[in-house]
Amino acid sequence: MTRIPPRLLLNPLHLLSLGFGSGLAPVAPGTFGTLVAVPFYLLLAQLSLPWYLLAVNLGFAIGVYICQYTSDALGVHDHGGIVWDEFVGYWITMIAVPFAWQWILLGFVLFRGFDIVKPWPVKIADKKIKGGFGIMLDDVLAGLYALACMHLVLWSVS
Repeated sequence: MTRIPPRLLLNPLHLLSLGFGSGLAPVAPGTFGTLVAVPFYLLLAQLSLPWYLLAVNLGFAIGVYICQYTSDALGVHDHGGIVWDEFVGYWITMIAVPFAWQWILLGFVLFRGFDIVKPWPVKIADKKIKGGFGIMLDDVLAGLYALACMHLVLWSVS
């Protein structure tokens, strides 16, 4: 994997796409990126559902641009250090989920699991769709799988 120069963090667009530096982690940058997404979720969770959904959609739109921007700067498609997609994928996982540590943890584990395993069609999106949209899409799909599981668990315990 191409090494990311820390000086890129001086650029606000790279700072976002690299997850405020979490993408520079030498191992498991996606997991560290998702971990850094949690405090932002804690803030977003205070919003009403329509505003939360708007914020997630805005995060996706911004992500398409900034992930492509950083990918171009690094000369590598979907470099492991680009973790804004993990932020948005985790936020999708947490849509309309109770605000409690157990759900936050379960969402983290489920999202990371689906993002790592990449079940169909996540793996296809990851391999075939390029550019900023492609970088974002596989994590959106992993987030949707995790969201479905979260709501299945919610339904089963209510």
